[in-house]
Amino acid sequence: MAYGAVCCLELIIERLLKSSHISVIQNSSPQILKHLYDEILSLKEALGEFDERRSTINMKMVKTLEAGIIDAIYEFEDVLEPHVTNQFHSQSEKETNHPPLMVYSVDLHEIKQDVDSFIQTMNKMKRAYIHELHNPSPDDEEEEEDDSFVSSRIDFGGKDESYNMVGSSDLFKRIKDRLTSSQSETTFVSLLGMAGIGKTTLAKKLFQDPFIVSRYTARVFVTIGPKYRFSDILVDILRQLNAPGIDEVVLVESENVLGELKMMVYKSLKNLRFLVVFDDVWDRELYFGSFPNNQNGSRVLLTTRIAEVAQSAHPLSTFKIPFLDKKESWNLLREKVFGEQESFSYELAKAGKKIAENCEGLPLTIVTVANILPKADKTLEYWNKIANEKQNSVYKDAYDQMSKVLYPSYDYLDQHLKACFLCIGAFPQNCLKYPSQLIDLWSAEGFLNLNGTDVYMGQLFSRNVILFDAKTCAYHLHSSFWYMCNKEATKTKLFYALNCPADALPEEGIKSKRRLCIRNNVLLAMEDVQKSIASASTVRSLICTGPFHRYPVKLFLEDLWLLRVLHAYGIKFYEFPMEVVKLVQLRHLDLVYGGTLPTFISKLRNLQQLIVKQHQIIVKSTGNISYMPIEIWNMKELKYLQTAGRDMPHPCGEGSLLPNLLKLNAVGPQSCNKYVLEKTPNLKELSIRIDLPIEASEPFSCFDHISHLHQLNKLQCYVMNPVLKTTEVVTPLAPLSDIPSSLTELILCGFGYPWEEIIKISSLPNLKYLTLDCYAFRGPKWEVLGDEFPKLESLQIEGTDLEQCTSRSYCCLPAILSVRIANCYKLKEIPLAFGTSIRSMQVDDCSTKAVECANKINQDWEEKYGDKNLLSVYVRSSWDDSPQG
Repeated sequence: MAYGAVCCLELIIERLLKSSHISVIQNSSPQILKHLYDEILSLKEALGEFDERRSTINMKMVKTLEAGIIDAIYEFEDVLEPHVTNQFHSQSEKETNHPPLMVYSVDLHEIKQDVDSFIQTMNKMKRAYIHELHNPSPDDEEEEEDDSFVSSRIDFGGKDESYNMVGSSDLFKRIKDRLTSSQSETTFVSLLGMAGIGKTTLAKKLFQDPFIVSRYTARVFVTIGPKYRFSDILVDILRQLNAPGIDEVVLVESENVLGELKMMVYKSLKNLRFLVVFDDVWDRELYFGSFPNNQNGSRVLLTTRIAEVAQSAHPLSTFKIPFLDKKESWNLLREKVFGEQESFSYELAKAGKKIAENCEGLPLTIVTVANILPKADKTLEYWNKIANEKQNSVYKDAYDQMSKVLYPSYDYLDQHLKACFLCIGAFPQNCLKYPSQLIDLWSAEGFLNLNGTDVYMGQLFSRNVILFDAKTCAYHLHSSFWYMCNKEATKTKLFYALNCPADALPEEGIKSKRRLCIRNNVLLAMEDVQKSIASASTVRSLICTGPFHRYPVKLFLEDLWLLRVLHAYGIKFYEFPMEVVKLVQLRHLDLVYGGTLPTFISKLRNLQQLIVKQHQIIVKSTGNISYMPIEIWNMKELKYLQTAGRDMPHPCGEGSLLPNLLKLNAVGPQSCNKYVLEKTPNLKELSIRIDLPIEASEPFSCFDHISHLHQLNKLQCYVMNPVLKTTEVVTPLAPLSDIPSSLTELILCGFGYPWEEIIKISSLPNLKYLTLDCYAFRGPKWEVLGDEFPKLESLQIEGTDLEQCTSRSYCCLPAILSVRIANCYKLKEIPLAFGTSIRSMQVDDCSTKAVECANKINQDWEEKYGDKNLLSVYVRSSWDDSPQG
């Protein structure tokens, strides 16, 4: 987490040095800042060494050092930012009777001593941190128990009930078939999944399977973990093989010992048919080259939480371990609580099923909850209480008991991901967040590098710490990780959550908290909570994530004068909060407000993200167009602007330019004129919202000028109220031929183009993601040509009257990876010849003919490619909770 704190400070100093509206007074200030900036970059580089050395470090000592760094940074920020903010305020007050200042002057000479002291402290801490990474402190007994090196031997004596796998019989058979296939080469098979999902249990069951035991002449099971020594792994293998001379080699201290151990492993396994299981592998650089290729069907099975580890071993022999469904979850809980003999009532079973469902398919949570549930207290009242409260102490106790398993997933993340991961926990439990929402927040907080994009989401997903919801294309945390994030965020002072009035009155107060997360917006109306928040003058972020609150509440923004982030999406403002204008450090403003934005919004010179939403969608008549204030063109730092249906005003003069604006969201078609788009030349994302007049007859002109946006990557265009008629197209058309070739993602909704028109976008050379929603195209047949969409990787079609999707080509959509078709009730035909790169097909709530087509594709694929080219086909129906596939 110290890395995240350093990134925040880096951004503060960088803005002082480089901002177009800040001028540092030319005495010693520029030299002070430049020296400080260089020292911060040096500290950031030192913290980054953690990623290379995490397999050997003393985690407890590293965390202690990082906590000291965080405290020192926060203490310095509380000197630097108030000093700068006071100067902004004093100069801003002069604007009342004078023209607005375009540049603020900042003098840092008064705090030079504080800067020098901070640099000295950071250098001392940096040296201590680097020394600890290179020369780890000895582990104490508790550390050894929690983060031990490789176990010397695995004992499989006796019966372990946990090996009774629930819901994995088919998966077990598939993996067993892969391990015992006729392929003669020594191959790797990987089991991939979240912590606690049952990878180790499944590996042990495979290892002990009678047929596998009889097939292999040598079997070895080694547990590795995030902290390991390769020499210990080799010694463990040799001891399980009863290799002669191993004790003599271990006693010899020599640089050549590792080489000797590798050779001994190679010789010991030579000419044997072996199965080696590496459980809990974290490092893809772990050297597995000591195994001979005996050409006799030997196998290496590894379990891991990290996709890159599995793929580096063998990408096509990776099995993703799924979560249990509702039925499987209940079967596991019932078995652990009641066994096979004990009976129970229908009402108790109903509550038990809900308790199992609350465990969200994670076997470790289910088993842990089952062990906590008092065996004697199986009353219906008690079980109903647990079933109806996801925050019940039973689940919290279970998550605490699971922490030893869960925490390494966070502790051993790359440094740049830790703060981003914990931040997801600021949102409500099981809350779905789109990648762009999280990335915008991380960027405003300073957690992203300059080139930070969706790659952060991909890295967190590949490490199995966040979950992806395919239906909404959004991410969320499993509740076990959500609880852990909240606990760790409080400990590392990243954010503090207020769920009830008592949370506003902790023993140490909330004065020192950095980020406040309001989970229930009603709290803002309580006097004790108000006083507590007003005292928290050091708060930099206020995030209101509670259920939407339509009644006015006060935010006390005048007391939170150092705010960088105000995320108040859960509160409806009837009047614009005037105190916002004094938040001169604000970078991110997200609120719900239906009125006209005031002109003084332009005083927020540091603002990078302005997101204004409307609570209710109001269909506007042709003449009722609302605009952003003309002063919006003075906000040069803006990177993201969401207007909620308001249009951009006509730019006036040469100074009307937004050079940093990358995302323009929810504007009307009137904003897509030549003059506006010329003044936003660096746009990468554009979202157009069309409120269709009742008697619309004129063609849209929203695409007429976007061809000049040469950096545009993503285009979304929604008709909010399409007119669905039987024989006519849905809406007046807008020409598709003007879409820029730079586009990689296109989302169209409600246009009603005939399918013949799709040829105008099918040749876009860089298009990877295409979503067609709510009659974006209309008609009974779409014939996909062989040369269309050469780079398309993802296709989603939802809500259309399409009946036949066909192709004459033997291979259509050659680069496609995933296809999702939903709510196409008339669909009878799907192409059977997609490119060989396809990995998943999902059919949701479609006709039985479409389901038959999907199953036929799956069957043909298996017959043609077998296990060499895996395709997952999922069929879901709203009337059936369990997916097929």
